[in-house]
Amino acid sequence: MAALKDTATQIRRDILRMVHGAASGHPGGSLGCADFFTALYFKVLKHNPDFSMDGKDEDLFFLSNGHISPVWYSTLARSGYFDLKELNTFRKINSRVQGHPATHEHLPGIRIASGSLGQGMSVAIGAALTKKLNKENTTVFSLHGDGELEEGQIWEAALFAPHHKVDNLISTIDWNGQQIDGTTAQVGGLGDIRAKFEAFGWHTLEMNGNDIDEVVATLTKAKNDLTGKGKPIAIMMHTIMGKGVDFMENDHNWHGTAPNDEQLQKALSQLPETLGDY
Repeated sequence: MAALKDTATQIRRDILRMVHGAASGHPGGSLGCADFFTALYFKVLKHNPDFSMDGKDEDLFFLSNGHISPVWYSTLARSGYFDLKELNTFRKINSRVQGHPATHEHLPGIRIASGSLGQGMSVAIGAALTKKLNKENTTVFSLHGDGELEEGQIWEAALFAPHHKVDNLISTIDWNGQQIDGTTAQVGGLGDIRAKFEAFGWHTLEMNGNDIDEVVATLTKAKNDLTGKGKPIAIMMHTIMGKGVDFMENDHNWHGTAPNDEQLQKALSQLPETLGDY
């Protein structure tokens, strides 16, 4: 898994440089999810960088918590969807690499706009049902923030999926305990998220989202062993917001704050350049 770890480290460097270059963005959750995106796109997901919107005969991924776009853009670029140099245009006027993913820019790899929280699970369910109707042996993945679960539409979708046996869906919850205004315990009191999904009728798993070996193993188990068994699958992924940069870790203030010049250099010094900066 050394190559995957090198990729995740480089993606973290990309995130920091993108957000710093735009002087805005969301580094905290992006850094925390770098191992997940690396494992998904470079090991688990059946996908094609020669992008088609319908995704026929491919696994699909939907990012519901769209504010962590930097980690997704870096992953897509390093997977061959578009040129790495385009990351330089992050959050710039007329860029395809917007602050939140958007479809009208026609950026390869993006199938829905996800600036508004709470909608991604509903879209993923629709895509998964389409795959079933087309008799495809493929899987639909989605990612959600734990703070995002305060949106009511999530729970409507969470009721719908098991009732209709959407068993080709794997939804992962980034359970880092942080959101823009503080901890999730202080703001929304989410309680035991895994127990909630189990009560709604989902298969559930749990993993350390910053252990890339464990992420690969858990996603692979979910895809190979639990899909097709009559229930959707929810993975509770424990991550550290700001993972990899000591002064950002577990600090909700880095949810949506860009590092200044000095902070960028300090952060990059903790993350060795492994694949080459864009």
